[in-house]
Amino acid sequence: MESNEAFQNALKTVDTLTQRPSNEHLLKLYALYKQATHGDNDTERPGGFDFKAAAKYNAWEKLKGQSKEEAMKAYIDLVNELKSAES
Repeated sequence: MESNEAFQNALKTVDTLTQRPSNEHLLKLYALYKQATHGDNDTERPGGFDFKAAAKYNAWEKLKGQSKEEAMKAYIDLVNELKSAES
């Protein structure tokens, strides 16, 4: 199990990336962050014309059932992948 400290470091690392992650990666980071910090999505689905909010909702909803620890590890792994892609 990844430590909370490693997760906090990954959160800081995201802000230091020199290349903006793709929209796909940003959605995945958002969903993993929400799953790691809040657990399963229990919010109401946004209206049909708020496409950005709907995409975020859907990305988070796909992770339903994943433990907070698994989401933290996946978040850390994705941040490390993005960081190494910059080098």
